[in-house]
Amino acid sequence: MNAPTTLEKLQALVRIPTVSAPDPADVDRAAFEAFTRELARLFPRLHDLEQVAIAEHGLLVRWPGRSSERPVVLMAHLDVVPVSDDGAGWTHPPFGGDVVDGSVWGRGTLDDKGQLVAIAEAVETLLGRGFVPAQDVWLSFGCTEEVSGSGASDAVAELRRRGVRPWFVLDEGGAVASEVFPGVSASVGVVGVTEKGVTTLELVAEGRGGHASTPARRGPTARLARAITRLDAAAMPGRVPEPTVELFRRLAPHAVLPLRPLLAGAARLEPVLQRALVAAGPESAAMTRTTFAVTMLSASPAANVVAQSARAVVNVRVMVGDTVADAVEHVRRVVGDDVRVDVVDAVEPCPISPRDDAWALLESTIEEVFPDAVAAPYVMMAATDARFFTAVCERVYRFAPFRMSKAQREAIHSFDEHLGVDDLLDGVRFYERLIQGLA
Repeated sequence: MNAPTTLEKLQALVRIPTVSAPDPADVDRAAFEAFTRELARLFPRLHDLEQVAIAEHGLLVRWPGRSSERPVVLMAHLDVVPVSDDGAGWTHPPFGGDVVDGSVWGRGTLDDKGQLVAIAEAVETLLGRGFVPAQDVWLSFGCTEEVSGSGASDAVAELRRRGVRPWFVLDEGGAVASEVFPGVSASVGVVGVTEKGVTTLELVAEGRGGHASTPARRGPTARLARAITRLDAAAMPGRVPEPTVELFRRLAPHAVLPLRPLLAGAARLEPVLQRALVAAGPESAAMTRTTFAVTMLSASPAANVVAQSARAVVNVRVMVGDTVADAVEHVRRVVGDDVRVDVVDAVEPCPISPRDDAWALLESTIEEVFPDAVAAPYVMMAATDARFFTAVCERVYRFAPFRMSKAQREAIHSFDEHLGVDDLLDGVRFYERLIQGLA
């Protein structure tokens, strides 16, 4: 019987619905257990290495190198976000793993089973050749990333227990992205050198409530609605942090002529560049400031009842240079005194990782595997498990070695998530070359 191909391995793992949930009681443990068994079947050499179970279904693997002085951690996660009950919007079944038009389709192909398979396949292949890395290589496969669970922090605790201080950590995050910025034709290998903080706030308006036939003015729902519209109209002051300045400096030679001076002079022309980024759309606007997204609303329990309490959940992404306290103060000032602002959870922005010899290895590997792409740093706007590793490592980077169009990036956590088959194989090659390049 022929061994499964890299593509077949990804298809098999996508077909297992490892959907995470904030409450462990809501998790389909059988799916995660099936994934664990399938992973062991598909990558037997990898599973001959030393392993530690993390947070029940996660995995920490040590591949001993010729030295343990500068260990490296390669990360991915096996859990995925849910799919709507009816699979609305999906061209192909979300857990089908179908191959159509040169791509494999399904939840997790980009976030993050494709990356997990690329790492595991690279390690499996190199082990089959008898290759020994120059430094210890640790693989950290999380199982609670999508719900900010304990998987990553448990892995960090295990590394601490063993006295492991990684030279660098590489998790998901950036990509070889096209259509990144209007007027720039080149693909960009964006590597997250930091990420925004993540904070959850709750806006609460309370009142007497009562029968819907006799509503009073300025009830809880009306005050909450006013608070939301005020917040939507009041952005925090923007800035262009150093990684973004460097990103645009590197993009300048590839931009249309009118944009080149603006991008090349980003440090001097920050106010102009900031306005241009905001005007270019939400993806680029989010690169300049702390953002606020109202994601959940609740109020009356019945159609004929005036709510005693109306609530809105606000997802805050705190810009590098701002703090959680800055964001909370801004919200309280904007919404006014008749709506309470509660802090549900709070994580500050991550430190900025240096661009030194570890960065140089990432950059040269990107340039080798993706010769048409411009390698550049950026501020990661979403949250990853990588943020937990900043406690034990100062060089934490975020990069998925796959080409991604704008449509593909928009499909993450949405519908029609898919990864090109050739792009998957390039991802395997990236990790092979990265591991071979360790010194």
